Amino acid sequence: MLVFLDLNDSFFSFMENKTNPTAELKKTCVNCGAELRYKPGTTSLICNYCGYKQEIKASNEEIQELELRQYLENMGAQAHSQEITMVQCKSCGANQHIEESYKSLECVYCSSPLILEDIKKEEWILPGAVLPFQITQQEAFKIFKKWVNGLWFAPNKLKKAALDPEKTKGLYIPFWTFDANYNASYTGERGEYYYVSVPYTTTVNGKTVTRTRQERRTRWYPASGTISGFIDDTLIKASKKQTAKIPSEIARWNLKKLQSFESGFLAGFITEKYTIALKKGHLEAKQVAQSIATTMAKRDIGGDTQRVNQLTMKLSNETFKHILLPVYISNYKYKGKTYSFFVNGENGKISGKRPYSAWKIFFLVLFIILVIVGIVLLANQ
Repeated sequence: MLVFLDLNDSFFSFMENKTNPTAELKKTCVNCGAELRYKPGTTSLICNYCGYKQEIKASNEEIQELELRQYLENMGAQAHSQEITMVQCKSCGANQHIEESYKSLECVYCSSPLILEDIKKEEWILPGAVLPFQITQQEAFKIFKKWVNGLWFAPNKLKKAALDPEKTKGLYIPFWTFDANYNASYTGERGEYYYVSVPYTTTVNGKTVTRTRQERRTRWYPASGTISGFIDDTLIKASKKQTAKIPSEIARWNLKKLQSFESGFLAGFITEKYTIALKKGHLEAKQVAQSIATTMAKRDIGGDTQRVNQLTMKLSNETFKHILLPVYISNYKYKGKTYSFFVNGENGKISGKRPYSAWKIFFLVLFIILVIVGIVLLANQ
């Protein structure tokens, strides 16, 4: 179930005086009518057919942090939203925005065919910011190919799949970010280490002797206090599926590269719609804030080790953003199972699960056994 939020006028002031916001998502070449695509690492749209280039108009507005409370109190309204073309994959459940001119009707997560009859129009609350792709599809494909070629015992079909760059697809993933001031009071204990000499017996040259060794002990002292600070850009993923989760190894983006949202940055890429409501994302962000506050309380306690027995935290001046972050995905089916591989669209880091070729492992083990048998036979001659 999708939950829509009420966004205020200042957030989407750039939407004013536009009679057809839906057309913003379809970018066509003024020369030949072909699809314009965003060129990663630039602020340009390009036509792959005639070479026409169009600059993406930079927004004059700074990226805004939106006041959280008023949105949590007005859940469900759809003001300042936009209609886009969506299709849901029946295999893995992923909701994907498909441009009218987008030719590849395959799920970006599991490669299952997307059925044209399932395409529908939905309201979508526009993001406040986007981190545009910084590497191209070809560069991501080369990273993926190099990674695959370095895999031991990978099935031959996997390495053949890596030869097709169309298997590497660009996807913008939705996230919430949260900022807040925190103030917390805590009670706990400060631990200080000390060492004592403890006797023990051991055997030396057949004789039992007594020796001593140093063992660490901890003295605990009560501690309490208050801490305060600012938590910046807690990142919470705004979509959730049971399959093809983004690995934590690549889920690091430089948020300083965020740009004010312009739909031109989405041209030629797939955009996943958020499926986690702001309210739920906020609850996850509060858990992160609680963990951060606990860590800061331990630093405040000092000593060699710490215990925080109770921490009461209040958040204030809470703000949020809806942002889109870039990832390239390639997937491969092997013996009925889908394996997904991910390349960070900003920094090129790669991660993924991989299948193993049972035959390659079998022949390696067989080879090792034959080598050992050969060595033994030679040694006995």
